[in-house]
Amino acid sequence: MMTDMTLPPATDDAAGSGDVAAENLARLKALFPQIVRDGRIDVEILRQLVGEAVETGEERYGLNWKGKAAARAHALTPSQGTLRPAKADSVDWDSTQNIMIEGDNLEVLKLLRRSYAGKVKLIYIDPPYNTGNDFVYPDDYSYSLRNYQQLTGQFSADGVALTTNKESSGRFHTDWLNMMYPRLMLVRELLRDDGIISIFIDDTELANLYKLMAEIFGEENFVGCLVFERNRKNDAKYFSIGHDYAVICFKSEIELKKLDTRFRGLKSGVEELKAFFDRLVGEYGDDWEAIRGELLAFYETIPAEDPREPLTRFRKVDAKGPFRDDGNINWPGGGGPTYEVLHPETRRPVKLPTSGWRYPTPERFWEEVDKGRIVFGPDETTVPRVRTNIFENKDQVMGSVFFSYAQSSTNELTNLFEGRRVFDNPKSISDAKSFISYVTEPDDIVLDCFAGSGTTGHAVLAQNAVDGGNRRYILVQIPEPLDSSKSEQKVAVEFCDSIGKPRNIAELTKERLRRAGSKLKAEHPGKDFDAGFRVYKLATSNLRPWQPDGDDLAGSLLDAVDNVLAGRSEDDLLVELMLKTGIDLAMPSEARTIAGQTVHSFGGGALMVCLGTIADAKAEELALGIAAWRAELAPAGQTAFWFKDSGFASAAAKANVAAILRQRINDKLISRIAAL
Repeated sequence: MMTDMTLPPATDDAAGSGDVAAENLARLKALFPQIVRDGRIDVEILRQLVGEAVETGEERYGLNWKGKAAARAHALTPSQGTLRPAKADSVDWDSTQNIMIEGDNLEVLKLLRRSYAGKVKLIYIDPPYNTGNDFVYPDDYSYSLRNYQQLTGQFSADGVALTTNKESSGRFHTDWLNMMYPRLMLVRELLRDDGIISIFIDDTELANLYKLMAEIFGEENFVGCLVFERNRKNDAKYFSIGHDYAVICFKSEIELKKLDTRFRGLKSGVEELKAFFDRLVGEYGDDWEAIRGELLAFYETIPAEDPREPLTRFRKVDAKGPFRDDGNINWPGGGGPTYEVLHPETRRPVKLPTSGWRYPTPERFWEEVDKGRIVFGPDETTVPRVRTNIFENKDQVMGSVFFSYAQSSTNELTNLFEGRRVFDNPKSISDAKSFISYVTEPDDIVLDCFAGSGTTGHAVLAQNAVDGGNRRYILVQIPEPLDSSKSEQKVAVEFCDSIGKPRNIAELTKERLRRAGSKLKAEHPGKDFDAGFRVYKLATSNLRPWQPDGDDLAGSLLDAVDNVLAGRSEDDLLVELMLKTGIDLAMPSEARTIAGQTVHSFGGGALMVCLGTIADAKAEELALGIAAWRAELAPAGQTAFWFKDSGFASAAAKANVAAILRQRINDKLISRIAAL
């Protein structure tokens, strides 16, 4: 229970994760106030206001399945859970901005709503493929937090089963859709308006994922489908199906158009080639023939299917680096301008390109000449050509088909775990890194709520190590128990035992992040980037709900005097407050001792919290000290003040603290004074 210190007990969902349905109703009411009557939407009035845009009748285009309504409703149901900090599992807790959360992502996403809605630039996920095996995620929506605890062995199961998803069950696609639908609804809320989501999938559910994304994100926001060729299966009966897809959607393409967004990525191998060229110049000086010979020998080592292969077309070299001067100077599509251009040596008009000049005016043409980007022939009988310097033209639009050898990803992760193959078929770190660099800026947030082996977090660190960025990751992984009786999990079980950690997948995720961070720090000694992460674990709320016993009301009242669960710490309560008040979990904080109590400040005074026991005699001193500290911090916006309800020695102490804060601080600078 949370109460306002100047009002009757609150009846909202302050102890939960937020009432999405109520918020949606408020948005509709703001747009069309006339449609809401007695707190309900009059659908007939809404239909009249939007005209023919309303679909009626049973027959309509869309994707429907059994359980869809329940799945949608569950996405709107507030979570009664919280996240508990696990500092011992973390790396650089006090300074890191990265977050790793253990828990069922459905519940976790609900809890992240207030703190991260509209803040995530990229969601990069690899959800379970519909292979006919059991899903880790429970199919009983009634008590999802309890299901999670049963699933992860926190207490014994009472008949809650995993979704056995065999094709013969008759609900093969339905079960997968029920798992994905509410999660995609929730992640959309977390995306920025210019955000983008990438979802890996195989052939089994590709068609359904298309329709699912069209419903949740809108058909107009569909970007495309990337294809990743992983391996060839020579034992296949008909065709070797060795590829995955990545379905890409925007949150709002309109927003990207407003921002005139253009995605461009570095051509593969350019950085490597630049380092090689600089070394050759240091060795040979301006002996361009010698440098060209070394360059061509290097090109011979690049296989035809290698993504660096296009670099081998830059076979000439000078002080600007490798270049090619055979570029087409024609206007694309024909019908280009046909102005006269005089040859610099003969002073006669040069031969015109077939489709006209690619540059609209003579002035523009000669600008390119001055920049060294146009090459003339020996006389006017040849058409000039375009010169391209690789180090000046290193960006390109990403293609849609990639060769990504699966074994390379497995080998890289196996090497990180000192030769132990703890994960089968991990996603490619290089693919993830390339995509992250392509669509994000250095200060963006990247979310992966199906973290698995932790590839996305590793890729964020790797890209930051390269470009000095401050990208942050938020990973969510259910601590799925590992079974030593399964041959494919035996190595992972043995590894967890060897490092003294519980036998579950989340422990492997965290260990990969630790090892990846250390390795990248060693490989990039001159780069200052955040290689740490904070760990949080899903749990029931720290606050005991009011559940009176009709046969013992007096006892129930006594139990409710302190509504904090036994065993929960001040840190636990602080995290729950951050989630409920919309504070970033990695926001910097500081603490001071005032009137013998520890007072916490988050975000430079945006949230101030005291959870100690406040005696009547100390109430005034405490309130004056908090007000003075708030004035010293001088936050740009309002401040919320929170206390523990059972921490006040009396109602007088509570009233005194609230009154002094309001006397000392302008009411316009206070968003709330409340007790939990």
